[in-house]
Parts: sequence; structure tokens; C-alpha cells
Amino acid sequence: MLALVAITTASCASGNGSHTTTKAPHVTSDGSLTLGAAGGAPLTPAGSTLLATFHGAEQGYGSPNGPPSASIPATWHGAQSILPVVTAQPGWVDVRLAQRPNESTAWVPVADVTLSSTPYKILIDLKKMHIYLFKADQLIYAAPAGVGTVADPTPTGEFFVAFFAEPPSPGYGPFVMVSSAHSNKISDWESSGDALMAIHGPLGTDAEIGTTGARVSHGCVRLHIADLLHLRIVPAGSPIDVVAG
Repeated sequence: MLALVAITTASCASGNGSHTTTKAPHVTSDGSLTLGAAGGAPLTPAGSTLLATFHGAEQGYGSPNGPPSASIPATWHGAQSILPVVTAQPGWVDVRLAQRPNESTAWVPVADVTLSSTPYKILIDLKKMHIYLFKADQLIYAAPAGVGTVADPTPTGEFFVAFFAEPPSPGYGPFVMVSSAHSNKISDWESSGDALMAIHGPLGTDAEIGTTGARVSHGCVRLHIADLLHLRIVPAGSPIDVVAG
């Protein structure tokens, strides 16, 4: 787990990993999301996820034009809120939230956000104790991972990259990728007020992680530094799926 008091946010810019647009989303006949209306308008690249960037605090709703359900901050722990779009209806997008409870969502008007897309997705398989990086649905990297122990398991579900943080100590590696996942076992890690699942360096467990992975953490995902570096291209908002295997 990662203590919030130890987090200093680093750059969360989308960089070369995302495409920005102001066009509205469209739901296609197969249920996928595109940017722009049906027809010849620009489409979200295949295998990509729509992202919604917030420029101010916004009210979230339980359904389009429905009752208020959540307050969505412009920033979360100092980083701009860049949230993946789960689904859409005309004029509205349903975004996944970074706050507890895990996997919560809320609807917001499209006019209140800037849309972009990311081709990247991370999959963490707890049974195989491996992490997989996809670009446009194509596997581009895989590595062994140190995952949560039986007592403090890594939470499963559909999450996303919330932001990048400066490492609290050298053992974390050059950066910490903080996710939207919260521990289901720990509610207050080191008096921080929360317990976030993050992806970072090995913290001295290189030998245990080895080439097969290991159950060594309190819920975070530990990687060899060389493997962690492959994830820096992934922009904030990109999906992280954690499966039991």
C-alpha cells in the first residue's frame, strides 16, 4: 500500500500516449464508444479508451439528468482528474471515479470535460503474478510482479492510472504509478487516511520476485526497476484491470 502523506505528484500529462479532442462521444451499434457522431467523423482508435479531463470540480449524477451521486474534484492529491469513460449517452459520459468505493462511476455532461483517448491498458494477473502492458489491444510487454499476500491481497477489479508520484525512497524506483484501487483490507495505511494500490519498484524484494513473481506486498504491485520503466509511457486515465486469474 502507499501512504498518501508520502505522495508528491509528478507530471500526469498525457504526452504521446493520448489523443485530445473536443468532439462528443457516440455509441456505435456494437456498444463501443467513438469520438464524434456516426458517419465520417473521427473515431477513437481501435483498442483505445476514452478519457475525460476535468478542469474544475463537477457534480456527478447517478444517471443522465438524474439525481446527484458524487462530487468529482478537479484534482486528486494534487493531480488533475483524468478519468476513463465507461459508457456514454448523447450529451453525457459515465466516468470511473478515483475515490472509494472501488469501481464507482458517475455521469457528467460532455460539455464539462475535455475528451481524449489512450491506447494503453494494464492487466495484472494475481494467480500468474505477472503484469501485462497492452497497446491498441496488442500485448507489448509482460513481467513478473510482486503482488499482495493472502493476508493483504491486491484488490481485484477495474481501475485506472490516477497519477504518477515521486518515489518516497529509492527502493520505489524512479516513479510511483498510483492507481484508483483502494485496499479492501487496509483502510488507513501509516495514518495516511487511505490505502492506495500503486505500482512501483521492488523495495528490496528483487530476489523473491525473480522471474515468476511472488506474494510479497501489502497490496501494491512491485516490479523490477527495468520492468517498471516500461510503464512510464502509460498516461493517466489508462485502464488497469486486476484479475484473480
